[in-house]
Amino acid sequence: MLDELPVPDFYDPANARDWDYSPDQQRLAEAAAEWRRLHGIRPSAEDRRVVHLLLVDLQKDFCFPQGSLFVAGRSGEGAMEDNDRVARFLYRNLGNITHVTCTMDTHFPHQIFSPAFWLDDSGQPPSPHREVTVADIRDGALRPDPAVAKWVAPGGDYEWLLEHVEFYCRELERQGKYRLYLWPPHCLLGSAGHTLAGVIHEARLFHSYARGAPSAIEVKGTPPLTEYYSVIGPEVTHAHDGTELARRNADFLEILRQSDAVVIAGQAASHCVKSTIDDLLYHMEEELARKVYILRDGMSSVTVPDPTRPGELAFDFTPQAEAALERFREAGMNVVDTETAMAEWPGFV
Repeated sequence: MLDELPVPDFYDPANARDWDYSPDQQRLAEAAAEWRRLHGIRPSAEDRRVVHLLLVDLQKDFCFPQGSLFVAGRSGEGAMEDNDRVARFLYRNLGNITHVTCTMDTHFPHQIFSPAFWLDDSGQPPSPHREVTVADIRDGALRPDPAVAKWVAPGGDYEWLLEHVEFYCRELERQGKYRLYLWPPHCLLGSAGHTLAGVIHEARLFHSYARGAPSAIEVKGTPPLTEYYSVIGPEVTHAHDGTELARRNADFLEILRQSDAVVIAGQAASHCVKSTIDDLLYHMEEELARKVYILRDGMSSVTVPDPTRPGELAFDFTPQAEAALERFREAGMNVVDTETAMAEWPGFV
């Protein structure tokens, strides 16, 4: 375990709140080379202990108020505060973190959780931020838009699609995780909101250049007929007739299983972070769960303001996130914070 490093002088915490910030990548590479020389930083390939930092969906649409799905938390500034804490954590622990992987939520306009996928009983797309239940579909309150069937259903079969959406909602309710929730368009591939927050991109590249590490990206969320909160796998893997919707990410799961420690932060604590950790817990034996470290101050929960009641929330998923953290702790995982030195984390050294 190496001592913590200083945060480089070029880092400006104001950029953690700046949608438009983007680092100069050539200068960053040059600065990292000098940092490596100045602090005697060794290549990550020489690490005897593999520490994997998993950053979940730290993308602009989630990380800034300009984004379509800003994760504000109860403070109203949650994800922007998290950007700063996570970037500083990575800089200070540059020599202790072997690999950094960023997941990227990646979507298209018509997916099962998109308002544009559905029509209400007046033939119009519903508003976002509402749940879809089995009763909604059976009663005709919501139905898939026939225009999308050709692109998402086998052979363009609309009747198949009708059967699938009812089965899908029933399966979610059976699992007891979530009900199907309609989100506003977010992290659409090719959009500005899909890209990583500038300070996170800057920190991951600096680590990559300084340590000769690959700085991997794991894309998730493209299958149109299932949700993909977790990077490990989809919420539902098969349709009502057994048609495969998406597969578990077995290769990446094995990479994490083979690591000596997995450190997790990102957005949102109530959804994609929670689901990813749930999947890790499901697929890890108890002794492997003990090598997972959750940065509780590096993530926030989804909150949705109530447009009819200023200052009130229509949805607040904070309690679900807090309950999950306690459950993870009870299962043997470690809930830590970015300010505590890694050498002081339980069981880390």
